[in-house]
Amino acid sequence: MAVPYSLPRMGVISHDVRSGSKPDRNLALELVRVTESAALAASRWIGRGDKNSADGAAVDAMRILLDTVPMDGVVVIGEGEKDEAPMLFNGENIGDGSPPVVDIAVDPLEGTTLTARGFGGALAVIALAERGTMFDPGPCVYMEKMASASEFTDLLTFDEPIGEVIRKIGERKGGGPEDVTLTILDRPRHEETVKEIRAAGATIRFITDGDVQAALLAVSDDTGIDLLWGIGGTPEGVLAAAAIKCLGGEIIGKLWPRNDEERQAAIDAGYDLDKVLTSNDLVAGDDVFFAATGVTDGDLLDGVRRHKGWATTESLVMRSRSGTVRKVGARHDRAKLREVTGGLYG
Repeated sequence: MAVPYSLPRMGVISHDVRSGSKPDRNLALELVRVTESAALAASRWIGRGDKNSADGAAVDAMRILLDTVPMDGVVVIGEGEKDEAPMLFNGENIGDGSPPVVDIAVDPLEGTTLTARGFGGALAVIALAERGTMFDPGPCVYMEKMASASEFTDLLTFDEPIGEVIRKIGERKGGGPEDVTLTILDRPRHEETVKEIRAAGATIRFITDGDVQAALLAVSDDTGIDLLWGIGGTPEGVLAAAAIKCLGGEIIGKLWPRNDEERQAAIDAGYDLDKVLTSNDLVAGDDVFFAATGVTDGDLLDGVRRHKGWATTESLVMRSRSGTVRKVGARHDRAKLREVTGGLYG
């Protein structure tokens, strides 16, 4: 299993090494309980062919635990508009109303199809940042994205052919295009660019779903992935940007309307469809919290493991201000979980 860094299982809250401020409460350590609950709930639906029930279980569990986190939050990236989602909808107020005042981005189950089919790489994900700092994609469901590690940040561009970007990355690695590996969503809309990438000589690792995880692998060390490229969900782009603000590296994106109607709606709403968005555009805050828990085994995290009377989870927990990245392994008493959640999961 490839992970962003070699880390101890748990740690203590770090002080902000840049500002020299005193240690404060790290919300990421509270948010991991939220993603753990969503992952545990969704895990009951692994391989059962019902992605809607898997997603619903994760949403319900995440919402219950979010009420226990002391904060004044509003969902910016959620499960959809209020008339489409009964909870965790865009604009929903979360928390007990106490400070901090934050924007929230959630994907209770990134990889609903992965979970339903028992494939690897499904995650429960949440991110927080200061109020007003998360990009609201409005009507634009998709965006073209590139992400890579800090070493290649200055090479990311949509203004050059993808083959030229690959050539420059290979050269910087001390080799050629054949030394570059990209991860791409396996979608018909990518067919022409895939031909360009193959013609350039690079290696492609296709994924069926889950481009938040793919972005994290692209910016992390020792994963074998040099570059994420593709047209994927804008909400996932915001979540990936939050994580990258903590890990380092860069993601760039450009809004990609699916049709003329969506294009006009975006223009009418004031969106610049030619603007290249960076991680700082997608999440402008300097104090970003991110947590993800594995649902099914993947390259980033192990999935939920069930045993007699207990279950284990593995999570990634990060904060941008301190630069702290943790892997957290947890063991959960299933009987107590069922008691606390009314049988929702455990």
